[in-house]
Amino acid sequence: MKILLLDKNHPLITEQLLAKNFILEEDFTSSYDEACNKIENYDGVIIRSRIPLDKNFLEKGKNLKFIARVGAGMENIDIPVAEKLGIQLINSPEGNRDSVAEHVVGMLLILMNRLFIASQEVKNGIWLREENRGDELLGKTVGLIGYGNMGKATAKRLSGFGCKVIFHDILPDLSDEFATQVSLEELKEKAEVLSLHIPLTDLSYYLIDGLFLSDMKNDFYFVNTARGKNIETKSLVEALKSGKVKGACLDVLEYEKSSFENIETENDDLQYLLDSEKVIVTPHIAGWTHQSKEKLAQVIVDKIVAQFA
Repeated sequence: MKILLLDKNHPLITEQLLAKNFILEEDFTSSYDEACNKIENYDGVIIRSRIPLDKNFLEKGKNLKFIARVGAGMENIDIPVAEKLGIQLINSPEGNRDSVAEHVVGMLLILMNRLFIASQEVKNGIWLREENRGDELLGKTVGLIGYGNMGKATAKRLSGFGCKVIFHDILPDLSDEFATQVSLEELKEKAEVLSLHIPLTDLSYYLIDGLFLSDMKNDFYFVNTARGKNIETKSLVEALKSGKVKGACLDVLEYEKSSFENIETENDDLQYLLDSEKVIVTPHIAGWTHQSKEKLAQVIVDKIVAQFA
């Protein structure tokens, strides 16, 4: 079986697949058109986010048996077309769920306890105690939207902080020892922290808009480590200004390039987020630890070997 690797990943992918007698070609520089022109020569393709696998690409991959994405999200693949063509889709959310969960907790602690602000003040000779009084996670009701790999790992961590974790998911009967499944209406009524753990689909595009935010009963902290376009940024900015959102932890932004390697910079709403002391922003690195890089790759290899070796 011949596999095309279109993005750089952990070297264990190449090492282990070669050991299982797969034929590999690494191509980390080809353009979309160049990749399209040769994809028919491969049985499988391993990607991250550099090249979109749209209808045109997939239809040219006449021999494709699988697409493997080293990561969780699959929005850069035309999933309905792939399924119609009988192409197996593989991803690896198991590989970075722990790093995402730790990132959520870390951002919340930084935001709610003003850790970054206080540290910078002290380094600049400013010693303020009352102004930097924090807000505890203990006893807070945390609402998660989405309870897959990322949501479950996050609930496990937050339950250890003494939080009451509730969640909403489109699949039924997912409650466990760490979190209780509720309706979306109940989540809006009870949540004091809201964290997103959902893929980007037609259903979840701008799921969090002005109406959703106004429906939240409590003023709350917001966390997004999912996808930037799960929330309408303009509405988030308005909610931050009004105080409905007490603070936001954002690892993803609506303005990211599709490759996740950069962002658009000329935007007033984005500039507000970057300037606000009520916002923590990181560059799409919640699932991006040294450990997750290896685990993501290992999950992909294990799944490919299990199905195609």
